[in-house]
Amino acid sequence: MEFINTPKAPAAIGPYSQAVAQGGTVYSSGIIGISPLSGDLVSDTVHGQTRQVLDNALAILQEAGCKKEDVIKTTVFLGNLGDFATVNGLYAEFFGDHRPARSTVEVSALPKGALVELEFIAVR
Repeated sequence: MEFINTPKAPAAIGPYSQAVAQGGTVYSSGIIGISPLSGDLVSDTVHGQTRQVLDNALAILQEAGCKKEDVIKTTVFLGNLGDFATVNGLYAEFFGDHRPARSTVEVSALPKGALVELEFIAVR
């Protein structure tokens, strides 16, 4: 097992790693819209947070030796399912023609009051 951590994404806010690789598979922890520099949410909007979530995910993927096209499954957690269209648009822009399997669920709360959280599974 290999623990994946990069200063280009926010440090874990608990006793876990940004991601773990086992064999050829990389599993991320939940990624929220925190700035890797300040440790704070970058925005109070789902648009701003989603952009940061995707930037953070890309940094973790790159540290693991992966690219966006290596992602095979994502889970998106939303504090409000009414934000689905905004998140979906940014997600589609990020992944382009690549279409990993995805689940999207509404949750009652996310860490640090975040509006969106993403986790992924990638194969390298």
